[in-house]
Amino acid sequence: MAANPAQRRYVGRMIPISIAYVAAVMLASWIIPDDAAATPLTVAVALVPALATSGFIWAMARFVTELTDEYVRMLEIRKMLVATGLTLALASGWGILELFTDVPKVPLFFVFPVWCLGLAVGSLVNKLTIGDAGSCA
Repeated sequence: MAANPAQRRYVGRMIPISIAYVAAVMLASWIIPDDAAATPLTVAVALVPALATSGFIWAMARFVTELTDEYVRMLEIRKMLVATGLTLALASGWGILELFTDVPKVPLFFVFPVWCLGLAVGSLVNKLTIGDAGSCA
C-alpha cells in the first residue's frame, strides 16, 4: 500500500484520526439538539470534531516534513497549493454571491472537506503535468 516509511506513518496517523473525527461528529450530532443555544457544554462538544480536523492538518504537515525525497515533497506541496487555491477561490466566490444575492448560505464546516477534495484535484494536476512517476495520490 504505502511505498515509503513516511507514507506508512502518515496512513498510521490518519486512520485513528479519521475514526476519531467520524465518532466525534456522530457524538456531537447525537448530543446537541438542532438549533441548540451556544452554552459552554454545547460549544465544547461541538469543537471536539475540530480537534480531529486539527489532527488531520498536523498529520499532513508532519508527512511533508518527514518526506526525504524532495521531488515527492514538491508534488505533495503542489497538491496542497492547488487545494488551497481552489478552496479560497470557491469560498470567496460563494461568499460574494451570499453578500449580493439570495443564494443559500453554506456552513463554514464545508471548507475543510472542500479543501480535501481539492487535494484530489491537485493529484490530477500532478498526473497531468508530470505523469504518474513519483505521485503519492
